[in-house]
Amino acid sequence: MFGAGFALAPKPGFLAGALICEVFYTFMLCFVVLNTAASKKTAGNQYYGLAIGFVIIAGGYGAGALGAGCFNPAVALAITASGFFEGGKVCLGYILAELFGAALAVGCFWAVRPEEKTKDAKAPAEYEWPQKVIAETIGTFMLVLTVGLNVLGSSPAAAFSIAASLTCMICALGDISGGHFNPAVTTALFFSGKSTMDSKDACFYAVAQIGGAIFAGLTYSAAHAGATFPLGPGESFGWSACLTAEAVFTFVLCMTVLCVALQDAKTQPSQYVAFIIGSCVTAGGYAAGPISGGSLNPAVSCGIAGSHIIGGGYFYKAVLYSIPELLGGLAAAGLYRTLYGDAFGQKQALDKSLA
Repeated sequence: MFGAGFALAPKPGFLAGALICEVFYTFMLCFVVLNTAASKKTAGNQYYGLAIGFVIIAGGYGAGALGAGCFNPAVALAITASGFFEGGKVCLGYILAELFGAALAVGCFWAVRPEEKTKDAKAPAEYEWPQKVIAETIGTFMLVLTVGLNVLGSSPAAAFSIAASLTCMICALGDISGGHFNPAVTTALFFSGKSTMDSKDACFYAVAQIGGAIFAGLTYSAAHAGATFPLGPGESFGWSACLTAEAVFTFVLCMTVLCVALQDAKTQPSQYVAFIIGSCVTAGGYAAGPISGGSLNPAVSCGIAGSHIIGGGYFYKAVLYSIPELLGGLAAAGLYRTLYGDAFGQKQALDKSLA
């Protein structure tokens, strides 16, 4: 059609970074496909197409600045063929990275869904805590990796890309761990009055989320040759405006999670939960981004601050951000209990009497 082609070309000096992106976003693509379109537990859902497509939005904007974005050996080979196989060695490197990402996806799929290792095993009604913790670690890792790559790559659609990554991972892992990927969300659910978690479980979730976030921060920094960025108020904004924005939009995110994920099955928009929650990040990211960066998540804040230590930063800013974010989660739990607490208490009492 165009009478011309092009070769795969990572950003000069960033071949390693491009390959890192190819590994992890091919992993994300294959992992989402396996969990939404090929698992026993999620068979028959209507959101798998949206989840798979959103991987490309998450990874395309995140990795594009480094010259990555294939996430598929067929795409890499087709691009190279269009340029009459110029840059064939780079193409081979991309393909090997993508195949490694696919193999990694299979291993993680078996780790979070052990029933998939054998054909005849049935999916459990509820997964064990090791699977839940692994799921929270993986989901938070991919979310924070997407945050960092978008910021360092000066993405024109960072909030949308980050929201897409959250949507994908909730679709893939929500039935395993609940798909929190955010200590503020875990806090809101714990204090909602309808969670089965105890304080020990909530702490395990938070540790997994923060651990995955810090690893992601180190990964996106490695992809960009050691570059990092700080937490802090946007230009012309002070700390009071910054922390207020974090509290308000974390509250919006947590309140939405509670209202769409904890309702009875008859009223819950189950096929759209991930998209609704992800859209809160789109809204909050664009609205609060110029003021505070739009973290809205203590794990994201810890991942950013943790990696920025490499660039001479300090971790205390993660604590400053986390306080209003957790307060936003607590406020959401309080309002949720005020609006729905009596109805849930009556239902639980009825269930006990019937039992």
